[in-house]
Amino acid sequence: MKTQLEILFFVLLICAIESGTPKDGEGVLKYDNGEKYEGNFKNGLRDGQGKYFYKNGDRYEGSWVNGKREGKGVYYWKDGDKFEGYFENNKFGDFGKFTYKNGERYEGQLKDGKREGKGVYYFPDGDRYEGDFKADKREGKGVYYWNDGDRAIGDYVNDKEVGIHAMLLANGQVIEKLYE
Repeated sequence: MKTQLEILFFVLLICAIESGTPKDGEGVLKYDNGEKYEGNFKNGLRDGQGKYFYKNGDRYEGSWVNGKREGKGVYYWKDGDKFEGYFENNKFGDFGKFTYKNGERYEGQLKDGKREGKGVYYFPDGDRYEGDFKADKREGKGVYYWNDGDRAIGDYVNDKEVGIHAMLLANGQVIEKLYE
């Protein structure tokens, strides 16, 4: 009897795997290219919460709407970097947090998956930059905070300090420094 039940279970499992995309509810879908989705389906599309495993080793865990990443989610790169935030129409949304394997992280506004607008960039040693970004680089007004309590206020162009920066030292001293 036990063997017959095992065979019946195996046949049902094979039928479930071969039946294709689940129409509604929870399921697992394996794609011919080696990728896999585990999660909720609605009308045959990824919809609700789910996990998508890419063939390159990356993965996405989060919200889906009509087959696309939409809403809150986390994207993990196989190299250890990750993005936590919002997705819109299968792309990174306009705000989120990148955490890099080297210990650095960024929290702030985004455009087309790049740092753009207001944000904070944290360094592993405790330093941080708060200010404007454009195309993944410091661009505009910003404040750089050192882990010893010193800080510098000034302008940035193409990720470099420019013009006069006011350096406010932890001991109360103020120094101006000119960057070319």
